[in-house]
Amino acid sequence: MKMRAAILYEPNKPMLVEEVTVDDPQEHEVMVKLLATGICHSDLLPIKGQVPQGLPVVVGHEGAGVVEKVGPGVASVQPGDHVIIACIYNCGKCPSCMDGQPSLCLESLPWHLMGSLPGGGKRLHKDQQDLNIMYSQGSFAEYAVVSDRQVFKVKPEAPPDVVCLFSCRVTTGIGAVANRAKVRAGDRIVVYGCGMVGLSVVMGARLCGAGQIIAVDMLDERLKVARELGATHTVNASSENPQVKTMEITGRGADYAFECIGNQAVMMQAFGSIHATGTCVIVGATPAADMVSFFPFEFLFGKTLVGCFFGNLRPGDLPSYIDLYTQGRLPLDKLTAGYYTLDQINEAVDAVDKAKVVRAVVRF
Repeated sequence: MKMRAAILYEPNKPMLVEEVTVDDPQEHEVMVKLLATGICHSDLLPIKGQVPQGLPVVVGHEGAGVVEKVGPGVASVQPGDHVIIACIYNCGKCPSCMDGQPSLCLESLPWHLMGSLPGGGKRLHKDQQDLNIMYSQGSFAEYAVVSDRQVFKVKPEAPPDVVCLFSCRVTTGIGAVANRAKVRAGDRIVVYGCGMVGLSVVMGARLCGAGQIIAVDMLDERLKVARELGATHTVNASSENPQVKTMEITGRGADYAFECIGNQAVMMQAFGSIHATGTCVIVGATPAADMVSFFPFEFLFGKTLVGCFFGNLRPGDLPSYIDLYTQGRLPLDKLTAGYYTLDQINEAVDAVDKAKVVRAVVRF
């Protein structure tokens, strides 16, 4: 079948929207007709050549749409079902899955790096050339063929240009709070970066009953949104020292700091904002070659530094999070949005890169 997809042939060059061929889904695979896809900061990493990525590649990992076809053995969805496509899947059998860490599935990560489906299959082709897909998804396209373990049914009335955000960023932010940090009622937290992930951390912290939620950013309009979503305090890092302000607000430092940008200097600030037995959670995705330095002396007193991938997603989290949205407890509609067509994909990526909008979404 013919369709159009945005293809990245070379880092730091515009993607080209071209006609490609998509194969029918094979065993335990699902073809989804995309209705919307979000553009996440993680998409910028291969586009800028900051992470290893086989080329050419169809980027994108926040897809939502309708099931078009299913391959043999698929029982979880059927044609006509509305779904979102998670940016990861899990096998349920490897040590990570068995240990309750399905977001770190040892089966899925190698295939992600190879730009393929489980088992190495590639269903997109340009002329006679196979195309790689980001995170085994490749949602900057009109259709995606993915593993049946990556698709989750949603209610037909759920707007695809909102629920696609649960494929990565919203789930990453909420999960970082609820699953990785396990924030409790009354805890004091500081959030560095009020993009989509950081604002999701704010919403997650509010749901968990955090006592003080300090939002840090350099843009006043984003700090205003953070207040509307539950932040008790805001700090503009362009005019105030967020570490000093956090100490002033909390009295001793935060219980938890969340770095949601993927910036080395900001990671050091976040780590410096927690008290002696606090925890700093690195949520933002960084270029693969970046390094960061800390004073080992601080660890002697009990400070903790941890990472978090895809919100340490657990089975059942995605449907639960979407239920919170439909119940009005995750007010994502308050976030400023920019809507684009597939032909405007490079414009949309630029808007994300330059922080012109909180959520950039391609509608098909």
